[in-house]
Amino acid sequence: MEKTKFQIEFDLKSIPPALLWTYISSPSGLKEWFADEVTLHGKRFTFRWDDGAEQTAAIVAQRTESSLRLRWHGDSLRHYFEFKILSGEMTDSTSLLVTDFALSSELDDARDLWISQLENLRITLGC
Repeated sequence: MEKTKFQIEFDLKSIPPALLWTYISSPSGLKEWFADEVTLHGKRFTFRWDDGAEQTAAIVAQRTESSLRLRWHGDSLRHYFEFKILSGEMTDSTSLLVTDFALSSELDDARDLWISQLENLRITLGC
């Protein structure tokens, strides 16, 4: 089955991009909002959740303090999920653009999950 690409942009007010980068690219930062336990070995993250679920994702591309693209183990080479920091220098605002892929039958659930996760990030950052 073919997956559909979708994006969600989440406003994080005036959070400094360097601070946001630590929360989307490091095990300690991701553990605060994305998964219950996160480890990084080389270019491979392992994510564990309290319900027993575990997934690994490889770093596909990275631009320090700008974007991080990952691919879940077992996914097609065309599919990835990405965090991209967008900052408006004129407005002193920061947002996070998340790109992911989901089956059309799971698209709404995938969006809702990301919105929930990003709300956790917003609370963690205090904005």
